[in-house]
Amino acid sequence: MESEKITIAHIQEMKKQGEKITMLTAYDFPLASLVDRAGIEIILVGDSVANVVLGLKTTPEVGMVEMIHHAKAVTRAVKRALVVGDMPFESYQVNPKESVKNAQRFIEEAHCDAVKLEWFDQCLLVTEQILDAGFAVMGHIGLTPQTADKLGGFKVQGKDAETANRLIDQPKALEKLGCFSIVLECIPDKIARM
Repeated sequence: MESEKITIAHIQEMKKQGEKITMLTAYDFPLASLVDRAGIEIILVGDSVANVVLGLKTTPEVGMVEMIHHAKAVTRAVKRALVVGDMPFESYQVNPKESVKNAQRFIEEAHCDAVKLEWFDQCLLVTEQILDAGFAVMGHIGLTPQTADKLGGFKVQGKDAETANRLIDQPKALEKLGCFSIVLECIPDKIARM
């Protein structure tokens, strides 16, 4: 197993070479340590900590305080993997003007390598602002748990032509802005390939 720190350039080179890239979620020091030692390339500190660890009903209920706390625990454990902090709903969707400041906290305070944003109405504007500030961004389209109520619940997205076209256009726009990767959640495989 490599001991060198994984970078975004490394992830991009793996993609270019057609290598498999692994990503798992961790919320604390012990699990992050195990995942890192197993050789996983990317560790996501997911806002799913709301449901999985904190007993909350929805991911929008978790805030910056909790996410920074868990991100710090993960980054203290990780020696090799690229760590991505999942920006909570309040940090960029409630007040997009605060998004750069909150992304900066994930990078500088929690020592994450990048942040992840779920698609929402102002996603391209917020993504561009965070990228312009010099922070790496992972996009997220399809089923976006932070706004699942607007999507008809937790179900596969892109089943009709209109939503399928959006799911084809959204990642292209995010890639054009400079996102280094994009999570495709609950999207039919044919649409994901496109």
